[in-house]
Amino acid sequence: MQDDTLNIAFSQRTLQRDIREINNIFGIDIEYSKSNKGYFIGQSARENMNFQRMIEAFDMFNSLNLAQDLTPFVHLEKRRPQGTENLYGLLHAIKNRLKIKFSYQKFWEEEISERLIDPYALKEFKNRWYILAKDNHDSRVKSFALDRMSRLEITNIGFVLPANYDAEESYRYCFGIISPNDENPQEIILSFDPFQGKYIKTLPLHETQQVLIDNQDELQIKLHLHITHDLLMELLSFGNNMKVIKPKSLANEIKAAHKRAFEQY
Repeated sequence: MQDDTLNIAFSQRTLQRDIREINNIFGIDIEYSKSNKGYFIGQSARENMNFQRMIEAFDMFNSLNLAQDLTPFVHLEKRRPQGTENLYGLLHAIKNRLKIKFSYQKFWEEEISERLIDPYALKEFKNRWYILAKDNHDSRVKSFALDRMSRLEITNIGFVLPANYDAEESYRYCFGIISPNDENPQEIILSFDPFQGKYIKTLPLHETQQVLIDNQDELQIKLHLHITHDLLMELLSFGNNMKVIKPKSLANEIKAAHKRAFEQY
C-alpha cells in the first residue's frame, strides 16, 4: 500500500515488530512486494473467515462510534448479551489446555448443574456462542451455550486434546450446533419459490449448497448434510415458500410438523 502524500519516519526494526504483532494478535499476514515497492495483505489472510469477520466488526464499531446519538440513525436489536464477556477467558483456557468449571442451566431444566469440562473450541450459531468440550462427568463431547454459563472458573488443571479431534471436520456437514449422530450425511434437495430463492442465493444455507435449477418458477438447491433438529427448525421457518424434494423421509417430517402446527388452530 502506497501513499505519496504521507511522509512518516520509523525504523525497519519498528516496522518488523509491528508486522509480527499484527500477525500474532489478528492473524493477518503482511507481505512486501518488490515489484510494487509496498506492503500488502496476503491472499490467505484476505480469504480467512476470521479475518473477514474481524474487519466486518471493525467497520461496524467505527460506524457506531462516529455517531454521538445513534437513536435517529441506527436501530439495534434489543437483546441481552450472549455470554461474550467470557470469550477471552475461554480462548485462554482452550489455547493453554486448561479445564474450566462453571454452573450451567439448560432451558428445559430448572436445576442448575456444576460442570467440569475440557474446552476444545468455540462455535457461533444464530447470534449465540457455544463451547465444544468434553464433559468430565461422562467423557462425552458436548456443546455448552455461553449465555447459560455462570460462575466461570479457569482451573490450573491441564488436559490433553485428543489427537483425532477436529472441530471443523466434526461439524463440516452439520447445520447448527447439534452434533451429528452415527449416520452419514444425506443428499438433500430443496425447491424454493423465486422470491425466497433470491435470499437463499445471496445467503446460502450451508457451504455445501449447490444450485441445480434457477429460473422464473423456482430455485432448486442441493445440500449434503446430517438431518438434525437445527436443520428441521430452519426448514420449517420457510413455510410454504419451500418444498423438500429429497429425501422422502425429510419431506415426511416437514409435512408432519406443518400438519401438527395447523391442527393447533
